[in-house]
Amino acid sequence: MPSLGSRFVVTPEGARPLTIRYEAGAIVEISEKAPDHDYGDLVVMPGLVDSHVHVNEPGRTEWEGFATATRAAAAGGTTTVVDMPLNSIPPTTTVAALEAKKRAANGNLNVDVAFWGGLIPGSLDDIDPLVDEGVCGFKSFMVDSGVPEFPPVGSDELLRGLARMKTRGVPSLLHAEDPASLLPITGDPTRYESYLASRPSTGEAAAVLRAGEMAGKTGARVHVLHVSSADAAAAVAAGPENLSGETCPHYLIFCSEDVPPGGTPFKCAPPIRDSEHRAALWESLQAGHLAMVVSDHSPAPADTKAVESGSFADAWGGVGSLQLRLQATLTGVLQRQIDLADLVRWLALEPARLAGLDGRKGSIEVGKDADFVVLDPDGALEVRGTDLEHRHPVTPYEGMTLRGAIVETILGGRTVYSDGRIRPGLGRMLRRGH
Repeated sequence: MPSLGSRFVVTPEGARPLTIRYEAGAIVEISEKAPDHDYGDLVVMPGLVDSHVHVNEPGRTEWEGFATATRAAAAGGTTTVVDMPLNSIPPTTTVAALEAKKRAANGNLNVDVAFWGGLIPGSLDDIDPLVDEGVCGFKSFMVDSGVPEFPPVGSDELLRGLARMKTRGVPSLLHAEDPASLLPITGDPTRYESYLASRPSTGEAAAVLRAGEMAGKTGARVHVLHVSSADAAAAVAAGPENLSGETCPHYLIFCSEDVPPGGTPFKCAPPIRDSEHRAALWESLQAGHLAMVVSDHSPAPADTKAVESGSFADAWGGVGSLQLRLQATLTGVLQRQIDLADLVRWLALEPARLAGLDGRKGSIEVGKDADFVVLDPDGALEVRGTDLEHRHPVTPYEGMTLRGAIVETILGGRTVYSDGRIRPGLGRMLRRGH
């Protein structure tokens, strides 16, 4: 029965010297015995769970795909990815579309993958069949999604959907911005200020307040995606207990003052805001008002990101960052002297809980999967997009030095990443609750 350990094994109780024994892919014992493999002063954490990843396959595989996305996940210490229902074609709003996605994923997974369903106008009757097939919950937009096959849902239909999700015990994931608050981009389209002004934080907060009202009315778990502002974080905190929220590394590391003219790799929606909003997001995480940090990995080719023209009006709004989530967040954590147990909760346990995978993922506990990431907190990564495993090298982190080095990623007791090399094909498809 193999075992591993270090002086800094991070469990829900904190980091301390421990040994983990595992068999048949699951943890069977946690003790202070001598391990077979001692990682010394390196940090051993549970394999990370990223519950917000756009793999885009099938349909937009030129943007990303299961093989490349899960390679990036493994290299970044993430052992479980939950795939968003867009921007694939067809979107995952029917069982037939889910089956198409599973066919595309089959044989191309380097880490474990689960799936979100989508709720769009007219798809209420697809909720129960998709839950029966194991989707983790349902994503909806309150504004235009940017792709025509995934339109926003009106309040009445969303309320009916939430009632069904409450009955089935799955969450609703909302892109929360008020469509009435969105403005056309005016002025110089290569200036970030022009884009930032088109999506004000007040509109984000107004939509979150409405989401909280719907959560209170239906009792469904409503989760607000990619919170970018102090206003929206405060609205989550003011909501009922069944309202939760997340943020992303790009909102925690960057601020609008950092974005250069033509810096379209930074474009996302909601946008990266100023340093006061960034500080408020860190405070909200530490206060427990925001539950997790996920990548919202939404990559695109350089021409789709309008890299050459530098026009924020023309660029796709999405950040490629799946491989960098741990090190980007760790960089901010170490600057603020935040405990590693908090980091693990934000990057592993809470995303696993949201997706209904916490019975086997998200923490180092007996009975859970033997998924681990071994981290050298004193290491560093100088980011070069061409070195990343993502399909495209476009990233706002280009040239930055991030804290920490991923030494090894272990999935079900088997090494999937070590010394810059991926061991392919070991990932599985997961169902909520299994």
